[in-house]
Amino acid sequence: MALPSGASVDSGLVDALRAKARELGFDALGVSGIELAEDEARLLEWLARQRHGEMDYMARHGTRRARPAELVPGTLRVICARMDYWPGEAADPWAVLHDPERAYVSRYALGRDYHKVLRQRLKALCDWLGRKVGPFGYRVFTDSAPVLEKPLARNAGLGWIGKHTNLIDPRHGSYFFLGEIYTDLPLPVDPPSSTHCGRCTRCIPACPTGAIVAPFQLDARRCISYLTIEHPGSIPEPLRPALGNRIYGCDDCQLVCPWNKFARPTRIADFAVRHGLDAASLVELFAWDEATFLARTEGMAIRRIGWERWQRNLAVALGNAPTSAAVVAALEARLEHPSALVREHVAWALAQHRGGTAGKARPRPEARAPAPPAAPGPARR
Repeated sequence: MALPSGASVDSGLVDALRAKARELGFDALGVSGIELAEDEARLLEWLARQRHGEMDYMARHGTRRARPAELVPGTLRVICARMDYWPGEAADPWAVLHDPERAYVSRYALGRDYHKVLRQRLKALCDWLGRKVGPFGYRVFTDSAPVLEKPLARNAGLGWIGKHTNLIDPRHGSYFFLGEIYTDLPLPVDPPSSTHCGRCTRCIPACPTGAIVAPFQLDARRCISYLTIEHPGSIPEPLRPALGNRIYGCDDCQLVCPWNKFARPTRIADFAVRHGLDAASLVELFAWDEATFLARTEGMAIRRIGWERWQRNLAVALGNAPTSAAVVAALEARLEHPSALVREHVAWALAQHRGGTAGKARPRPEARAPAPPAAPGPARR
């Protein structure tokens, strides 16, 4: 039976919802209200400073991103769910970053596209809930609409937003995906998480391009994840050496975070490494033609950037690799690439080798994240 208008839902239902979420592969679930006024103000300031770069979709929906009831009329609560993705069997990330002939792919993207995995399981969770309470209004999101997912997850008690702007759980670190269910069910809300970064600022100097311009502030225009994934055009030349061998995303700020000492390998088989992309050879990946790229990345998040950006990113990484006959030959084979964007980056890469500047870029020296602080002090903002 459907809930009558204005009825409340007891905490027992939420407890059962958490248990079902766990059964479906989620590692945590919380319920948030829909008030995001302070976060809306921060969003508008970030947009005004043009820190979103060419991600026009960040500004396109205006304040609807911070007003759930305007995006989905009737929304009273947001159910937030977390799913850990760390691929325990993947090659050690620091070992790959310190091997400039290997390609570094952000660990979240080594397996199946998370959009598909989370969306299917969130929908299954809603189907289960519907059988419990009857018909109810809802809409599922997984990084697929104008949603302030990290503030909502913070308000749902799933973690705090760290100085690197990622969400952190004190028992699990930050290697996880988030998904949301906007609903008209009047569920009891969870208490929000408090900040526990303390005086730690390890993530700020760890950023290869200086994208974390201040605690809790990210300039996407300098972020390697933005440059290699979202940015459609030419990667600014001054930033290219800092990319090192990172060809899809970047994990450095998370790799040095003390709280990720608590990160656990994922329980989800879909997030297992595919095609050896955890430590693949740059030269071998650059040799893929478009058909091979599409075949090897089918069902993966990597596929969304397309072959052109994939080749662009690899050209930069090869320009940062030590000079060798194999590297130079791989680049020269793409001098007549059909894409002007790729040709530009190939020419730059070859110039690095001919000018003797190739192989100078190196990852930050941190080899491991240190043990987390026992009693973090108050955060400095």
